[in-house]
Amino acid sequence: MKIKFDDKGLIPAIVQDVQSKKVLMCAYMNEESIEKTMTTGNTHFYSRSRKCLWNKGETSGNYQIVKRMSLDCDLDCMLIEVETLGNSCHTGSESCFFNEVYVNRDEYLDKEDIIIRLYERIMSRKYNPKEGSYTNYLFEKGADKILKKVGEETSEVIIAAKNDDKGEMIYEISDLLYHVLVLMADKGISIEDIKREIKKRYDK
Repeated sequence: MKIKFDDKGLIPAIVQDVQSKKVLMCAYMNEESIEKTMTTGNTHFYSRSRKCLWNKGETSGNYQIVKRMSLDCDLDCMLIEVETLGNSCHTGSESCFFNEVYVNRDEYLDKEDIIIRLYERIMSRKYNPKEGSYTNYLFEKGADKILKKVGEETSEVIIAAKNDDKGEMIYEISDLLYHVLVLMADKGISIEDIKREIKKRYDK
């Protein structure tokens, strides 16, 4: 089996979470980075801008432990299944693929984790602002405005609970959750960061 590199000696590599099957990122590999990946068990890629090899997680600590590597039918694209030790995107997102181009809302959102999808939408607004977006309004106003909204929504949740109004509580908790996600995105905290912390409390 001979890998079909392009005229620059590169091949695209798609990285996928071995457990969730979520696509995490896409990078490029050359013969040396493939060999390095297989010998170390951690992903290594070739940077086209810096023209050198780089080890994913070398500076961030977000390493990817390789479980399986496969070539497609044309032998010109690599699939790498990994166990992640952190977020794959430099933005702090679990996956680099958070900029939606199209989504069949009813079918897609019903099947997916809506909290993760909402966080990814918020991240998309952060890096690709949309005119008239309330999320972008919050980012533009900064942390003080976001924190004020978190405080206001927290108070609304308390009032709804004191009124014993379940419908109102659901509405206000949703508002609070949204604003907390905006705060997380603003401060570079991912859902995976929260999951890891929550795991520490699981048996308490």
